[in-house]
Amino acid sequence: MSAHQSAFALKLGEFVRTDQSGMCGRLSRPPELGYQARRFRESWSRWGWGPMIPHWYRMLDIQGRRTFWTAFAGFVLNALAIQLYPLLQPTIAAAWGLNAFQAGSIASVTLVASTVGGWIAGALSDRWGRVRILQATIVLFAAATLLCAVSRDAVQLTIARALQGAAFGGEWAVGIVLVAEAAAPATRGRMVGAAQSAWAVGWALAAGGAFAAVSFRDPVLGWRAAFGLAALFALGVLFLRRRFPAPPAAGRAKAAKWRDLFSRRHAYATFRGTLLAIGLHSGYWALAIWLPTLLRFGTEADPGEAGRRLAVLIGGSFFGYFGGSWLSDNLGRRLALLAFAVTAALFVPIYFVLPHSTGLATILGFPLGFLATGMFSASGPVLTELYPTALRGAGQGFCYNLGRGVAGLATGFIGAGVDKVGLVPALAAFVAGAYGLVALAALLLHETRGRSLADEGPDFGCSLMQSGREALKAPRELTESHDT
Repeated sequence: MSAHQSAFALKLGEFVRTDQSGMCGRLSRPPELGYQARRFRESWSRWGWGPMIPHWYRMLDIQGRRTFWTAFAGFVLNALAIQLYPLLQPTIAAAWGLNAFQAGSIASVTLVASTVGGWIAGALSDRWGRVRILQATIVLFAAATLLCAVSRDAVQLTIARALQGAAFGGEWAVGIVLVAEAAAPATRGRMVGAAQSAWAVGWALAAGGAFAAVSFRDPVLGWRAAFGLAALFALGVLFLRRRFPAPPAAGRAKAAKWRDLFSRRHAYATFRGTLLAIGLHSGYWALAIWLPTLLRFGTEADPGEAGRRLAVLIGGSFFGYFGGSWLSDNLGRRLALLAFAVTAALFVPIYFVLPHSTGLATILGFPLGFLATGMFSASGPVLTELYPTALRGAGQGFCYNLGRGVAGLATGFIGAGVDKVGLVPALAAFVAGAYGLVALAALLLHETRGRSLADEGPDFGCSLMQSGREALKAPRELTESHDT
């Protein structure tokens, strides 16, 4: 189907459905909104706030909105619990007498374990359904977070963080696919980006919890209480997901075999997706793990100043998700990724190496956070659009989480190089190189914007490239009429 036909269908409030054969099907109206959805829309319109609701959200029915908020809550939980350790790493290392390499290794184990969890959860979600696997990952995440709270030494904490990482990998891989399948092709980037912005929200909550924990009279008791509260939050997310029906898109196709990711048909897509994920995660996690330590123990080790700089960084990351998603829907996934990666690779040395005043260093944290997370908003739709439904969960889980696992191993070596070259040079060189890898992956990718996630016919590979060409020829007024 052409881009002009997609625009016409979208303006009529309809959507294009593809049948089981993979051929373009008929236009049909979406399910009517329920009573609560109509009340929601009427109340916002009555108070004049209707234009503030993003277009992609207004187009969702009740099930689509529940899908979005269910995934959003899970991502907030992931960020809250996962980011607690990097923020509390100096406190825990001081309490247990850990050096930089040992403390960094605990963080690396979490990311490596997330690789295995993402692979398993992604493949199982293609067979057993997205929602069922998301419920299982939350149970494991809650148990692992509670184990973090009661760990008595570094070994126990490493095991608990490994379990937490496995649940985290599965939650993120399956949750992104679930959101992407509920979104319309023309606004998929913005919906996925909005869901991913939950990470910045959870990061902010983790920062607040960490600063409260170290302010306790007993910092050890404080960080244990922070992990315990995160475990309670996980139970709340599990309650939210009770009796949540699976969306129809998740169950249309029969699951393919996991080894098909490396078949002649999909091997190149798997290679490009993995290369992209390695660069994204290596750059981000190097910043997320080591920047709090640098701010706290750097040359200007003022706790108040460190908190302000971290808050500005998190604020930039929040807006980065929305900026990246808007650009990916309007400029295309490939161009958006390339622009973010090149800009970030050039900006990172400026932030770390050049001397700045305290005020300027704080301000520069905003574009750093914006660039670091903006790429993720474009990468989420790309990894989802690379594969047909039968392989989507396995493909997204493999690429995304292998990238995180490699990043975990690589960032662990930053701690080993601190004593030789210092943290600032090692961190700057590593992050700039990682974003250079993202730029290379963007050059190798085909444009996938506007692709229907129901394409499952034998000509899937051809339809993928064709949809990319059609998306590039889409009229600009279409994207402008559906901005957020």
